[in-house]
Amino acid sequence: MSLGGSQSTRSELMQTRGESTQKGLWAESNPAPSCYGSTNQDSKYPKLQQGNYTNQNDTNTTVVNQQSEGVMNHVADCSHRAIYNRLNLVKDNNNSKIRPSRPSRSSSATYVNVDMRLYAILEVNEKKQQFVSYIWVTLRWYDKDITWNPADFCNIGKIYPPSDVLWTPDLTIEEMIEDNKVPMSPYVALDYDGEVYLQRNMVVVSSCRMEVYKFPFDVQNCKLSFKSIAHSSENLKITTSADSKWSMEWSLERMTQSEWLFVNFNRNEKVVEDHNGYKTMLIYTITMKRRSALYIANFLLPIMFFLGLDLASFGISDSGGEKLGFKVTVLLAVTVMQLILNDILPASSDRIPLIAIYCIGVFGLMMLSLVETILMMYLLGKDAAVEENREDEEQRRSEY
Repeated sequence: MSLGGSQSTRSELMQTRGESTQKGLWAESNPAPSCYGSTNQDSKYPKLQQGNYTNQNDTNTTVVNQQSEGVMNHVADCSHRAIYNRLNLVKDNNNSKIRPSRPSRSSSATYVNVDMRLYAILEVNEKKQQFVSYIWVTLRWYDKDITWNPADFCNIGKIYPPSDVLWTPDLTIEEMIEDNKVPMSPYVALDYDGEVYLQRNMVVVSSCRMEVYKFPFDVQNCKLSFKSIAHSSENLKITTSADSKWSMEWSLERMTQSEWLFVNFNRNEKVVEDHNGYKTMLIYTITMKRRSALYIANFLLPIMFFLGLDLASFGISDSGGEKLGFKVTVLLAVTVMQLILNDILPASSDRIPLIAIYCIGVFGLMMLSLVETILMMYLLGKDAAVEENREDEEQRRSEY
């Protein structure tokens, strides 16, 4: 029995060894995954990481996993956040802004290209000498410190980072007398080669010297001068490359109908002296002409008609008081028109406007006509009194 039991035990051991051998072979071809990496001291198995759980003999599975790993890296590098991190266009944990300084190479100046387009003439206040316009301004400059290779980021060639993480030109409009009330764009466009685009739409309230001598047939020239607040011409230069003719045609196509007709659009660059050195200035001159038809119909012609009525009043008999009352009424109407004109025209004009001379002339003629009427009524009244006294004297003589 012992021998038989021994043989039975031997056969069981052989069967168990065969199963272990089969399991070992299966385990070699399909190793179990491990979150701690390979524990085999042999170099047969690679280190397990990032989901690569196959051995070197399983070529197909290795290729698939390598492709999966490549997709993971591809997704990570194809985000705009990866470019922001590469260019350091982020904020730190303390929310402090990391703002690069002015882009420059050695001592060279930064060139800022300014393109302004006029969208609407909102108001021209002759009394306050103010010009209100709605403009679109596009700023463009190069910053070689924030460039990248698009091939490293899935051919992403343009991003739109927040404007507060980049250096932006400190440009101002010299004639501006009120702050811009239009919210600023929070983003800029950044190309891979370092070219930065910043577009702003602005409602500009600026001072403008008005020439109202030929009102309402006047033509006004208002200027918008762009210059840097802190940088001199050695550090920052303002230029323009857009075609002024194209900008004028663009403005004419989109200009809204108002009291003023947009005529021309000129620009020129010059260097001016400031308290902290010389600065480059880009000056846009907007030429506009007043639409005078409304003033002709509502102002010039009525005054002329009042003058005609005053002349027609000479046909009224001087014996009654109707003529004098009529002339006074017409004269008061012209006075009201002069008050309206006084509210429109500035008090600090160098020369008296022609329309004011016209009103003064009409008023003077009507005043002379009124004085003539008063004089005629006085003389007629005096003659009537003399005639009445003569009749009374003759009547008394006849009674005696």
